[in-house]
Amino acid sequence: MMGLAGILLALGLLIFLAYRGVSILLLAPLMAMLAASFATSALLGLYTQVFMTSAGGFVISFFPLFLLGAIFGRLMDDSGAAKSIAAGLVARLGSGQSILAVVLACAILTYGGVSLFVVAFAIYPIAASLFREADIPKRLIPATIALGAFTFTMTALPGTPAIQNAIPMPYFGTTPFAAPGIGILAALVMFGAGQCWLMHRAARARVRGEGYGIHDDATATPNDAMRQRSAGEGYDLAEISTTDTVVAPVTAVPGFSLAVLPVVVVVAANYVFSGIVIPSWNIDYLSEPLYGAVGLSNVLGLWSIILALCTAILVLIALNWKRLASLRTSLDAGANASVLPIFNTASLVGFGAVVAALPAFAMLREVVLNLGGDNPLISLAIAVNILAGITGSASGGMSIALSTLGDTYLEMGHAAGIVPDALHRITAIATGGLDALPHNGAVVTLLAICGLTHRDSYGDLAMVAVIFPLVSLVVAIVAATMFGAF
Repeated sequence: MMGLAGILLALGLLIFLAYRGVSILLLAPLMAMLAASFATSALLGLYTQVFMTSAGGFVISFFPLFLLGAIFGRLMDDSGAAKSIAAGLVARLGSGQSILAVVLACAILTYGGVSLFVVAFAIYPIAASLFREADIPKRLIPATIALGAFTFTMTALPGTPAIQNAIPMPYFGTTPFAAPGIGILAALVMFGAGQCWLMHRAARARVRGEGYGIHDDATATPNDAMRQRSAGEGYDLAEISTTDTVVAPVTAVPGFSLAVLPVVVVVAANYVFSGIVIPSWNIDYLSEPLYGAVGLSNVLGLWSIILALCTAILVLIALNWKRLASLRTSLDAGANASVLPIFNTASLVGFGAVVAALPAFAMLREVVLNLGGDNPLISLAIAVNILAGITGSASGGMSIALSTLGDTYLEMGHAAGIVPDALHRITAIATGGLDALPHNGAVVTLLAICGLTHRDSYGDLAMVAVIFPLVSLVVAIVAATMFGAF
């Protein structure tokens, strides 16, 4: 019981102190050692041989995705492509569809691999202008951005280069397009329910005579957010760092078609590389010890996303060569921005590995594995969701769950006749529920960008980013159980 108390105490302090602004880089190893101190005295051994080994393994596996994704997002921002996409959708849909225009703009950008935080900073000024013109309450802007950036494009749509879609691949031997039908079904539930909710809330506000309100619409800058974070106001340094750089001036924004083309390239190239090109290669050398003695399934998904992002970056640079006043500045900014997020997530993976090595974890493991009865999809979804909620991180919660229980769930899936593609998609969708609780760094940062508080906007944000994703998860589990992966 003392060991279990240590784990629960460490988890509680991790949530509380992370919300208060303490760096995950410091918190994760300290809390891991605190949990371990209740069960063993081998703290240094656990730190160097378990924590650091697991954290380092995560960096080795996924750093290229963080690096390329951050560079792509920076180039989309610095070239003006992100703003062009938002403006183009507004022009095509009309100002009367302000909510839909903002949701779709965020969705297109995040589906193409742009960091959701870059999207939030880029889209907020446009959203504020649209909502003011349409006299829609400003308090609905965070939920509108969250629906497009935090939900279905992050976890459900097949082919998304989001890290939440990449992490399950080496564990289950899948590709970014695993179980596309289940993903699309879940995405439609999230998008449809969220859009209906926001339209309903806007209509009710109109009936009550509530307009945009009196607000100072100056966008919170990344530097402001960093200073507030250091004062303990709850911003997520790992993610804000993606925009805390000098932005190269833009000479002229590209047209809508040119702006959206790199996003299309990411998804299309991802499909071509994973389904056609890479499987045709002779990769027998991978079976050698030098290359890890692995098979194609272990690397196919990661390789396809890496090549897709590289291709899209080259296309983006070629299309916007004259618009990028300082390509080196943009590349450096993107590269630098990738470091802190991956090390934060890796630290959470190390924390999970230490907890999993403790004797008390065996009891928790049995409880979690038995939650779904004969259906491992239910147990998997609950485990990922709870851990994502505890850590306030979708990727962190998923990484802990898979690093500790991934092999077990794969075996349970085989025994139950559930293919790895279904496990992959349910895992990804499950990260997008409880991760958006009030202490989540993305939530707090988005509210700061919009100049609003939890009291102003979290209720609607929770509906579109917590409740409806959980509903879609239930739908996806039922569909996967009844029809398998499709």
